[in-house]
Amino acid sequence: MSTDLYDVIARRRDVRAEFSGEPVDLGQLRRVLQAAHEAPSVGHSQPWDFVLVFDEDTREQFADHVETERRAFAEQLEGERRTTFEKIKVEGIRESGLGVVVTYSPERGGQHVLGRHAIADTGLYSTCLAIQNLWLAATAEGLGVGWVSFYREEFLADLVGLPDGVRPVAWLCLGPVRHLQAVPDLVRHGWRKGRSLDEAIHLESWRG
Repeated sequence: MSTDLYDVIARRRDVRAEFSGEPVDLGQLRRVLQAAHEAPSVGHSQPWDFVLVFDEDTREQFADHVETERRAFAEQLEGERRTTFEKIKVEGIRESGLGVVVTYSPERGGQHVLGRHAIADTGLYSTCLAIQNLWLAATAEGLGVGWVSFYREEFLADLVGLPDGVRPVAWLCLGPVRHLQAVPDLVRHGWRKGRSLDEAIHLESWRG
């Protein structure tokens, strides 16, 4: 049994402070995007698109917006929780050199998408699978990825010119890294420890 895939999964990190600032090799970028595009999707609808943002001004505008949202979240915290949060870097928008905006188009595949009739969100789930493929492929390539979530969807959609009805699911910071942390940031900074696998397994029912 090959352990390469398990090694990549174990090494994958949400990268913020470790980007080197070097440009992304375009061959690597193509391979990573191809891996994302090969993700499974409901009804083979492939409801995702990838907006590549290299422009410094656009990234600067987004970084300023994210900082505003970060401060808004910090103001909801008190005491030790706020002190802990203030030490956590939440994005690497400027440092990574490339933003990949992954979008979801609910109209992709037409009115009757096979497998989506009972669960509308399966298209959104499919887009998240593409993101996971991209993330693992980037890790295998020695690149880092950071998922930025401190933003308002309306702002990002307008910033990158998305058509009506197309939803921005993620801004991913993508680029070469100096290294990957051995321990996730939120664990290292004491925000949350996480759960063991045994705590997440239920036999036969939730109460099992």
